[in-house]
Amino acid sequence: MVRERFFLELPPPFEAMAAWPHVVIVGGGFAGVKAASALAGQPVRVTLIDKRNFNLFQPLLYQVATGLVAEADVATPLRSLLEKATNVQVLLGEVVDLDPANRELVFNDRRYRYDHLILATGSGSSYFGHENWRAEAPPMKILEHADEIRRRLLSAIEEAEQTPDRERRRFLQSVVVIGGGPSGCELAGSLSDLTQKSLSRFFRQVDPADSRIVLVDPGDRLLRAMHPSLSAAAEGFLRSRGVELVLGGRVQAIENGKVTISFKGPEGSEPQTQVIEAATICWTAGVRASHLGKLLAERTGCIADRGGRVVVEPDFSIPGHPEIRVIGDLCSYSHTTDGKPLPGMAGPAVQMGDWVARDILAGVQGRTQQAPFRWLDFGSMAVIGRWYAVADLRGWRVSGAVGWLLWGLAHLAFMPAMENRLSLLVKWMWNIAVGERASLLITGRPDQHMNVEVGLERVESETPAPVEPPVAAG
Repeated sequence: MVRERFFLELPPPFEAMAAWPHVVIVGGGFAGVKAASALAGQPVRVTLIDKRNFNLFQPLLYQVATGLVAEADVATPLRSLLEKATNVQVLLGEVVDLDPANRELVFNDRRYRYDHLILATGSGSSYFGHENWRAEAPPMKILEHADEIRRRLLSAIEEAEQTPDRERRRFLQSVVVIGGGPSGCELAGSLSDLTQKSLSRFFRQVDPADSRIVLVDPGDRLLRAMHPSLSAAAEGFLRSRGVELVLGGRVQAIENGKVTISFKGPEGSEPQTQVIEAATICWTAGVRASHLGKLLAERTGCIADRGGRVVVEPDFSIPGHPEIRVIGDLCSYSHTTDGKPLPGMAGPAVQMGDWVARDILAGVQGRTQQAPFRWLDFGSMAVIGRWYAVADLRGWRVSGAVGWLLWGLAHLAFMPAMENRLSLLVKWMWNIAVGERASLLITGRPDQHMNVEVGLERVESETPAPVEPPVAAG
């Protein structure tokens, strides 16, 4: 007999769950999925809510954007990830309001009660008050963004194949990447490999020598969060692959096919400007927390920093509401040995989700609370090209092929599903062996990313942009 299916306003799927504490997790990213997994099989009723029905492995979005892998290789359905956890229910919807006084949240036009709430809605892209730039320079936070970058890039190359004017072809084969962090460096390196190696194989009129990849960052070096020696190694490799580096410049304007950058001149002189023309412009510079951070601050009086991240207590709760925990990119956690907030990366998010889940269980079961949260920093890394990556593993700094192998192993280990690990490994090996990319497809419609909200665009578009000085690209 098929078990009857229940929905929000009805009792839990199993009668025994009615007496169990109800833990609601909002967000199916690294932190949210880890928290749900840690609570699986425990005497708590868990509801995981997300506006998407899949978990996205964001670190590999640049590979979707450049056709190395397909969308399904970096996304796993949430229900399949948690199918064996009978006490976990996955619901599709977007949380639009919070009522902490009554321990309720609002989504899908319903009020939903919780005993414990974990907010893990992550972050979106910020253009520092210049939301009009989004249409000209797609970010790289969700699948639609990666699809849009790939669509624009490949469409421009297809046009170049039919264009007799060489200057026009050079414009069509030019790409500007704004932001010299790991995402920007990875995207620029992969774009260089695509334009230098793949074009000559698949196109007859396009000359790879006419391709131009420009990486822009306001700092004096790339990968500023890493050791200077690794920055130098990354810069040297990118330059050897034909990537132009524009450092020390701030983006002043982004128009159709044009980026204006300003540089400080000698003291007392006017800033100098540089205009770069390119058919494809990508934005990897700004990051800002989901709007639920500000909403929570409005509803509870807790503090949110300038980036919208919620300042949390040592147990990730907020003042006056021990039942609410904020983790992942949405939180600002400064209870560290050096007092610096934890970085918005997968490693800290996973560890936060696991710790908070175990801390909630300890309280529910009447056990002594666990030891304070301590982030185990395994280091940072970035892949710059085929068989080349830089990695700083707690002081052990490597680059080149060894760095690439470490990067590959780390990313495969973080993948939530074995199927994705296998498909990625096969496609990476295939690309290395024969140089072919798995998904050079032009799909979707123009500017489709503009109609997909990730918890930030709608709110920013409804709020007047603040008047700010020229914006930094990084």
